[in-house]
Amino acid sequence: MTTPSPPADDSAELLPVATPARTRAALRALIRPDRGLALTGTGVLVAATAVGLLVQPLLGRIVDIVADGRPAGDLTLPVVLLVAVAAVQGVTTTIGLTRVARLGETVLARLREQFVERALDLPADRLERAGAGDLTARVTGDVARVAEAVRSALPEMARSVLAILLTLGALALLDVRFLLAALLAVPVQLLTARWYVTRALTLYADQRVANGAQQQQLLETIGGAVTVRGHRLERQHTERGAGRSRRAVELTMRSVDLVLGFYGRLHIAEYIGLAAVLIAGFWLVRDGAVSIGTATAAALYFHSLFGPVNAALVLLDDAQSAAAGLARLVGVTDLARPAEPVAGKAEPAGAAEPAPVPHQRTGPQQRTAPGAAVAVDAVSHAYGPGRPVLHEVSLTLRPGEHVALVGTSGAGKSTLARIVAGVQQPTAGTVTAPAAAGEPSVVLVTQEVHVFTGSLAEDLRLARPGATDAELRGALSTVHALDWAEALPDGLDTVVGEGGHRLDPARAQQLALARLVLSGPALAVLDEATAEAGSAGARVLERSAEAALSGRTALIVAHRLTQAVAADRVVVLEAGRVVESGPHEELRDADGPYAALWRAWSGSRTAPHP
Repeated sequence: MTTPSPPADDSAELLPVATPARTRAALRALIRPDRGLALTGTGVLVAATAVGLLVQPLLGRIVDIVADGRPAGDLTLPVVLLVAVAAVQGVTTTIGLTRVARLGETVLARLREQFVERALDLPADRLERAGAGDLTARVTGDVARVAEAVRSALPEMARSVLAILLTLGALALLDVRFLLAALLAVPVQLLTARWYVTRALTLYADQRVANGAQQQQLLETIGGAVTVRGHRLERQHTERGAGRSRRAVELTMRSVDLVLGFYGRLHIAEYIGLAAVLIAGFWLVRDGAVSIGTATAAALYFHSLFGPVNAALVLLDDAQSAAAGLARLVGVTDLARPAEPVAGKAEPAGAAEPAPVPHQRTGPQQRTAPGAAVAVDAVSHAYGPGRPVLHEVSLTLRPGEHVALVGTSGAGKSTLARIVAGVQQPTAGTVTAPAAAGEPSVVLVTQEVHVFTGSLAEDLRLARPGATDAELRGALSTVHALDWAEALPDGLDTVVGEGGHRLDPARAQQLALARLVLSGPALAVLDEATAEAGSAGARVLERSAEAALSGRTALIVAHRLTQAVAADRVVVLEAGRVVESGPHEELRDADGPYAALWRAWSGSRTAPHP
């Protein structure tokens, strides 16, 4: 069960946040595969803590020896035992903490994998409604907070809780009245913990949301800096960013005040408890019920609780912050998953890592239709109430046919392309794409190409991990990129991406097209894949795209109408509706919407022959 995260502004629909009950259930599910590791780690820590509790009685024994005026030789055995206790406790504590840390890292890795898998599976329109800042804050801040808690807070919390429980038991063994005196501090500690927890959970959740809203605003302002300056919106964006920053700072200062109050209350509890144990020891020694050494051991036991109790309660700070972050991560992993594909797989070869991703086809919206490479039937889509983009679009692509989608900006071309590729769900209607066993049947290449850090060969093998060097060179040769690839300093072993050899937009796009060739899909969807290159680069990319699409069905969102000329058929979209469909020459001579687009685009250009 998840609850919606409060929006940072009226227009954002942030990703959901899991309820506390759902977060606990998810955590149990993450730990379940490693129950053995959890039990052995806990058991070793229990043994280590129990051995450590022998220190106080041994020190009390030394006090009794000195108080009774016994020979110095009587101190030998207690001292040797203290050394042995320290050695055994050190070894067992190391083993126990190592196993607990291994458990934490394993669970954290499992959580990260689930989060990344689900985040990559989210529909594009859902991410657009949430904004990049919300997901970025979860990927960075929330994951880091949970990781920090797993690596430091979890082992320390385990040690502290065990130390508290066993020390209280040891006090009872000395004399139950020592335990009763020590428990006088518990009400103050429990009230302090309750006071803190009831405020911290909401405060830290609000703080994470505020940080996400702040990041979103910074991303929007910096990413759209040219537009902001062009419309002279600097002041509005600055004020908006300052307002969200003030909100984040305000929540941070409130958390500081909360922690200071928390520590102050803990010190009061320590004073009450230690005073009660010392008074109890005084009366018991005076009445002859216990020895001075036993009273000393009781006082040392309670004093030794200062560290574990304070650590456990202080770690509530990290625990609450990590719980808020974990709830935001679980909120993403719990988003309703699409059903298993019934007609194929989609792979974004340009904008994302080209490992096969399930074609998102759910329920009655997706079905198979033999004889058709792609069948779009009455597809409609809206990004929100009152924001329709497509209106009952129907379209059929025959096997091997190349269809160009053209239209003015905002006509719905990219939306239709993403729906056909399976990376976005239609609001209504059905889509059928070819199915292929063992390989992606649909590949999407967009104008937003990511070059992954690593060698050029590794980047290409993302599309086919087992590809040989000869196959890599063949794919590069197909898209006319082999010459520049082999001219790189280390050829296919040249490191590209962040911190490596920089590829210009045209070469990066050729790399995406080479991935498409390696994937070998039956259907390729190109969404303005040549838009980022200049005129000369666009001609090269068009040749590369034509070669990559040879022999396969293709849907091409045409940024330049030269792509429409080369296509078998042109489909014109206007305001989310198909208004024309046919070969380039026929539509050009029909004096309809396509003819108007052609005249406006071509001008003095010489039209290439199809």
